[in-house]
Amino acid sequence: MGKEVKNVEYGLEKIFEGAQDFLPLLGTDYVEFYVGNAKQAAHFYKTAFGFQSHAYAGLETGIKDRASYVLKQNKIRLVLTTAMNSESPIGEHVKKHGDGVKVIALWVEDARLAYNETTKRGAKSFMEPTVEKDDDGEVVRSGIYTYGETVHIFVERKNYNGAFLPGYKKWDSDYNPTPTGLKFIDHMVGNVGWNEMNTWVKWYEEVMGFENFLSFDDKQIHTDYSALMSKVMSNGNGRIKFPINEPAEGKKKSQIEEYLDYYESSGVQHIAVATDDILTTVADLRSRGVEFLSVPPQTYYDEVPERLGAHDHELQEDIKKIQELGIMVDADEEGYLLQIFTKPVEDRPTLFFEIIQRMGARGFGAGNFKALFESIEREQELRGTL
Repeated sequence: MGKEVKNVEYGLEKIFEGAQDFLPLLGTDYVEFYVGNAKQAAHFYKTAFGFQSHAYAGLETGIKDRASYVLKQNKIRLVLTTAMNSESPIGEHVKKHGDGVKVIALWVEDARLAYNETTKRGAKSFMEPTVEKDDDGEVVRSGIYTYGETVHIFVERKNYNGAFLPGYKKWDSDYNPTPTGLKFIDHMVGNVGWNEMNTWVKWYEEVMGFENFLSFDDKQIHTDYSALMSKVMSNGNGRIKFPINEPAEGKKKSQIEEYLDYYESSGVQHIAVATDDILTTVADLRSRGVEFLSVPPQTYYDEVPERLGAHDHELQEDIKKIQELGIMVDADEEGYLLQIFTKPVEDRPTLFFEIIQRMGARGFGAGNFKALFESIEREQELRGTL
């Protein structure tokens, strides 16, 4: 990691202190995928990732146009939604993009205030403040569009005691595989088109009061064949982090270009989920059929002590097990982190997941970028899209 990146990265606390507070965010409420078959997708995420059945909405609950299955693991809630007829905009979304993230829902104290503050700053409305009620209380939701067809929904649930949202019922299932140790969403990465990164950085700054606390250019994120640009946006308290990527010129097609070609617009590239024990989590995920990017070469692991620097003596995990599982290691001034990336979880080479364990580090594994992108390029070459 270059020194100039460190200087930006380790001003994090001061940036958080100075961030605007007109949009206080309490955390990620849920992430909603539009998918072709929600029932089967739910089975996959339960079996492969250890999510638990949580709530359901559909024909049996009076919802006629869609079916939604809510899965939960610790603080992570995934909603898988599918269309019930050919005229549905949900189906049109899936037809264009394949299975992918439609909604990044943010937990707020006041959904009306969040809507008013963002729309008056230029956000395009997706959903005006709406009160939803049932016997368990009420939820207020509102929403705005962000990049592509992705939306942020603000969720105010302080007056609600139900399982998830009004219109949903508790989903009891005899099949609940054990969890895999996934704790919460660490960050979510968006891919945008050529020369659009700064536009969306400005949007998050002006519309949502976020700050750009970390930036990488194509001199830092490149291989012999491809490159990209990235800026990390964070809200005031640091609970919500959205890196934004755009393509950069290279000899061959970058992973960002491949994503844009197959998703057919800007969208969420990957979801990073945190664990407290990455060795156990990844071994479990592998045993359940989750496919990860190929293991870095031996030379990568020979350089781990150098990459860790002053934190080399702090490494608690067995380096042999780290290597066996293909986990990558990086460090910054605050500590180290361990991370690994799945292959795309659909046939289109679009959405994937990152598993991350932070041992003090606040960065995003800049020291791993070259090895990671070379691994992705090996997959692109197999797909004939490099």
